[in-house]
Amino acid sequence: MAAQRDDEAGWSSEAARRVWGGAVPLQVHLHDADVTTLPPPPPFLTLGPRIGYLPLLVPIIKAHFSSTLPPGIDTVWFEYKGLPLKWYIPIGVLYDLLCADPERPWNLTVHFRGYPSEILTPCDGEDSVKWSYMNSLKEAAFIITGNSKNVMNMSQADQGALWQSVMKGNLDGYTNISTRLKLGPCEEDCLVRTSSVEGQQGSDEPESPGSGKPCRVPVRLYVRSVQEDLYDLEDAIPVGDWESISYINRPLEVRREEGRSYITLEHALKTLLPEFFSSKASCIPDDSEPAPQAADSAPNDDPDVTPRSCEKVELSVSSSQQEANVANKGKIVKLVRVQGIEVDMDIPFLWVANNLKNPECYLHICVYVGTRKREPKDGR
Repeated sequence: MAAQRDDEAGWSSEAARRVWGGAVPLQVHLHDADVTTLPPPPPFLTLGPRIGYLPLLVPIIKAHFSSTLPPGIDTVWFEYKGLPLKWYIPIGVLYDLLCADPERPWNLTVHFRGYPSEILTPCDGEDSVKWSYMNSLKEAAFIITGNSKNVMNMSQADQGALWQSVMKGNLDGYTNISTRLKLGPCEEDCLVRTSSVEGQQGSDEPESPGSGKPCRVPVRLYVRSVQEDLYDLEDAIPVGDWESISYINRPLEVRREEGRSYITLEHALKTLLPEFFSSKASCIPDDSEPAPQAADSAPNDDPDVTPRSCEKVELSVSSSQQEANVANKGKIVKLVRVQGIEVDMDIPFLWVANNLKNPECYLHICVYVGTRKREPKDGR
């Protein structure tokens, strides 16, 4: 047993290092409107860290194009096939979401003028990205422990060191500080049920996951619609606007109970996205009852059961104010990606949550959904 746990720890450590070391090859082109010299400058090739953010690459990109930029104040933003890219979404998530068929290198266009403020929130460079990161970390801490005091009580020195470790991809430095926040990992080998987080938010003392405590997993889902009859990912129609992407925050709570079993990624997604996944579990015991739900919870028709056991598992989720209200009629899940991986749906969900999460402690999941074309009414 000890040897098995050592192996599991080794696998988890390797997974974390691969997540932190992951990068997307980028080929950045300067937009024609910003070119002031002939011939135009060549594109800039670099690696974008998967856990990083596009504005953090601006200094090296600007240095490459500086000799050809027009005079004036920089308002830097990026686009892909005409779509302005949201700067607060990690580079790896943007890539997984927008490149149905992985494009290497990923061809982006950088603008230094004409910021689309009607589409993108303002970004003042590194300061804005740091603020966004710390805010997400506070949200994740609130979900995981019931409050965000551990993060808010960090010293300025620790906050600075934590942020520098994220910027530089320094996993060891990050781990030295983040372990004090008591934000995980969750115990993976257990029988689980989930319920909403609202009843846990009144405590003044943060709860540490593991040791029998409830484990609440912060999840961000990005749901992209593609053609229902899509067989080859390279034929997917590019995303034309952000309104065609459903951006959903739905925390999932896991409670330890007697027994040894686990919830799979498939069953977690059935609960997180009942709009798109089948409502029928693979095995439903006669005495199962749905868990009570919060007023803003997603509908839950699935008294979830672990696929390897018919023991009772109850599921419900808490959704954010941005939850997607879409029907499942005519929609088929085509693809699920986490950290660039098309994940096996039978993998234990808590292993994914513990080992493939981003540094702000959110698990980002990209879901491609095939959507049936609407038939014209009255023959028109």
